[in-house]
Amino acid sequence: MLYYLCFGLARFMKAMILAAGFGTRLFPLTIDRTKPAIPFLGKPLVGYVAEYVAKFGFRDIVVNLHHQPDSVIAALGDGSAFGVDIKYTREEPKILGTAGALDNAREFLGNEPFLIVNGKIITDIDIGAALETHRSSGAIATMVLKPNLKRERFTIVETNDGLVTGFGDLATPVTENELRDTDHEIITPLMFTGIHIMEPRVFDYIPRGVYSDIVPTFYNPAIRNGERIAAHVTDANWFELSTIPRYLDISLAMMGPGDVHFGSDCRLGGSVSLKDSVLWDRVNIGDQASLYRVIIADGVTIQPREHFENAAIVRADMVRSCSEIPEKALRGYVQGDNYIVPFN
Repeated sequence: MLYYLCFGLARFMKAMILAAGFGTRLFPLTIDRTKPAIPFLGKPLVGYVAEYVAKFGFRDIVVNLHHQPDSVIAALGDGSAFGVDIKYTREEPKILGTAGALDNAREFLGNEPFLIVNGKIITDIDIGAALETHRSSGAIATMVLKPNLKRERFTIVETNDGLVTGFGDLATPVTENELRDTDHEIITPLMFTGIHIMEPRVFDYIPRGVYSDIVPTFYNPAIRNGERIAAHVTDANWFELSTIPRYLDISLAMMGPGDVHFGSDCRLGGSVSLKDSVLWDRVNIGDQASLYRVIIADGVTIQPREHFENAAIVRADMVRSCSEIPEKALRGYVQGDNYIVPFN
């Protein structure tokens, strides 16, 4: 019964998918598209997000644009292919941040509660259950959290009695001392999933027309002011594709051991060794090439007998067209017509 009540509520709510980021840690895969527009196992990543919110009854969606905006529009169109109706907001000339994006869309989001979802995640988190947490808590906002079991480098979210109380440092890996200490449980911090539900009153905290991020602009001041920020904690599946290694690892986790994903119009020569890899469109692989744990972008040609492993490969001419390589990007090298980015 709860699911259907929340499903019905979602039909009248609006949702926003955040898709304006630069995707610098995924460079060079994001040279010609924003991170949410990269292909993921045959579908643009942001398409999974659109289908995800549609599953819970959301129909009216706004998507923010900045970096390579046409790549998102090409991926989503008007939303009809994903069961939603999509409108777009553009952030020009500069990106507006995670709170500024809401300000830029406030006319669309209106005067009712709304859903915000990061455009670079794959998940089966139950939004209906999160909506019920929000409804019953009387909170100004609800953050959907999950245990950071691997202690990856995500900001620690502090909670008490079902409410968010603050934000800590980035989580750190489990230490050898913690593993040896059998008298105490290993601490598992909570992390934010990029999904939150908000009341329109959040706009009271967000300045108009300037860059602002949601934690320092809204969440921290709201907590200091005694506002209720509900914590909906889930152990559902959740994947965030923010780096090249994560992109490949999550792709392989959804495939099978040794599998390869082929985009359209890929061609393989004879005696090719190819395992645990993702090929985008129009990839040509020459005879006797050996490839293991690679991501090969659109239009790349691998020459006969070339060997690569643990690498992302794009056409070198695309990198040469860039004015600069982003600071957070992994460094690579040119080999023939390709730009190779090794990773661990």
